[in-house]
Amino acid sequence: MTPTERVARLQALATKLHVGDIILLAARLLLSLLFLHESLVLATHFDGAAKAMAALGVSLPLLVATILLQLGGGLSVAFGLLTRLGAVGLGLFCLATAMLFHTNFASQNELLHFEKDFAIAGGMFVLAIAGAGGISLDRLLVGFVKHRQQDRETVAALMAPGSQMSAGEIKLPI
Repeated sequence: MTPTERVARLQALATKLHVGDIILLAARLLLSLLFLHESLVLATHFDGAAKAMAALGVSLPLLVATILLQLGGGLSVAFGLLTRLGAVGLGLFCLATAMLFHTNFASQNELLHFEKDFAIAGGMFVLAIAGAGGISLDRLLVGFVKHRQQDRETVAALMAPGSQMSAGEIKLPI
């Protein structure tokens, strides 16, 4: 590919990407950073986290599930792979966290955590509605699946009884 062709491809890509896609990417990365960081902190300080969670009544299996949910959901949202599912999971997690652990409204700190958890849940639910946008693995997979479906339809048409095309006329894209 010549430099001129590369520039043309980059320009075509830039015109396909909209400001909304870039904003969705930034929002996904900002939202996922919180969960990725927290899951890594809990995993790397597992013994201390287990003791602290046990004091709050959280069992060890629930702590492991929390780490996996935050890591898996965070990666899902960050990469834009099954984004809606990851966003809903993390949004519900935030609602549960707020209502189970941050209900002492006499404490300004607890009230602030409650409000932040609700705000993050809201952001996750908006992301679940909006989807990952154009800069995501979800979009790549949708394009791949559509291309594969077109390939199947072409092969089916070629193999259909009465097809006028012979094997010598088929040109493979290799």
